[in-house]
Amino acid sequence: MRRENLDHGFSTVAWEKAKAEAMAVLRQRVKRGDPITYSDLVNKITAVNMEPHDTRLAHFLGEISTEEHKAARPLTTALVVHKHDLQPGKGFFDLSRSLGFSFNDEIEFWSDQIDRLRSQWK
Repeated sequence: MRRENLDHGFSTVAWEKAKAEAMAVLRQRVKRGDPITYSDLVNKITAVNMEPHDTRLAHFLGEISTEEHKAARPLTTALVVHKHDLQPGKGFFDLSRSLGFSFNDEIEFWSDQIDRLRSQWK
């Protein structure tokens, strides 16, 4: 999910620092080939405090994905998954479609993004 000019309740500086922290964690995870759960990711972010089911987290991950897409990189947030099924949430696929990706098989699309990430960050 992404919304322009949305006040997330954090300063812009803290929000941007949190995104940098998240990207550092995600880059480490892709190099190891590991996904990370929403709860584990928010626990590693110190610049802002969010819970795994916080609606702001969807916007946060959406901004990261949008920035990565604009930079012609794979969607790094593909690594962020639910604990119960180790797959990304519906928002990941909805956002991907809003960014112009076209796919019928969500799991195949997600797997392709993971493969692209591994190729880029190895």
